[in-house]
Amino acid sequence: MIPWLNRDTPFPPHEYAMRQPNGLLCVGGDLSPDRLLEGYRRGIFPWFSEGDPILWWSPDPRMVMLTAELRITRSLAKVLRNRPYEVRFDTAFDAVMRACAAPRSGQTGTWITDDIRAAYGTLHHLGYAHSIETWIDGELAGGLYGVALGNMFFGESMFMRVRDASKIAFVHLVEFLAKRGCTMIDCQMHTDHLASLGAREIRRAAFLRHVKELVDSQAPPGRWDSYSPNQPIGVQSEGAC
Repeated sequence: MIPWLNRDTPFPPHEYAMRQPNGLLCVGGDLSPDRLLEGYRRGIFPWFSEGDPILWWSPDPRMVMLTAELRITRSLAKVLRNRPYEVRFDTAFDAVMRACAAPRSGQTGTWITDDIRAAYGTLHHLGYAHSIETWIDGELAGGLYGVALGNMFFGESMFMRVRDASKIAFVHLVEFLAKRGCTMIDCQMHTDHLASLGAREIRRAAFLRHVKELVDSQAPPGRWDSYSPNQPIGVQSEGAC
C-alpha cells in the first residue's frame, strides 16, 4: 500500500518506492516550501497531473548530469559560437514555467499545474528556484527551471521554441554550476535529449549519497540574476555533428 501523507507526516524511507510505476513513493501532503525543500534534501520530487493527488517520486535508477561530463557535439559547439543569443538567469521565471507547462506534441495536458507554478514561484522568491533562459531577437526562445540546494541543482523542466535553445541554456547552466563547485545535476528520469548532452543513469543509492553530501553545503539561497553568463563557453566540443 502506498503511504498517504498528512500535513505533518514525514516522508517514508526510499525502500517504500514502487518498481512499477518506477519510483512512486507516497501520496498527499502539500506543496509548502518546507515540504518541497525537505523532499529535495532527500532526493524526492513531486510529479502529478491536474486533478490527481500530489504524487512523490524517488526512481531507481536516477538520471543525472555530472558537470564534468557535459558533452557538446560539433554541431552544438558551432551554434554556441555563432548563433546570436543571450542567456539570462532569473529574469523570467514565471514565463519559463508557463512555457514548460504548454502541451507538447502528442500530449493533452501538463503536470505543471497552477498549484505547481504557485509553489515554485514561492521557492523562486525565497531564492531556491531558478530559471535559465535563452533569448533570441528579444524573445524567450527556450530554457529550463529547477531548484538549487547547497551545491546541488535539481532540474525540473525545459522547453524550446527555437531549435537548440534549451541546450544553449543547459550548457550555460552546467558551466555556471561547475564554477560554483556543483558536481551533479538531478535530471530525474531518462530522456534522449539530456542523454545527448552527457547525462546518464546511476543507482538510487549512489544518487542519495551525492545528494546528502552536496545539499549539506552552506551555499546560501539567492537570486542568480546578477550573474552574466554571456561569454564564450569554456568546454571543448566532442562527438560527431
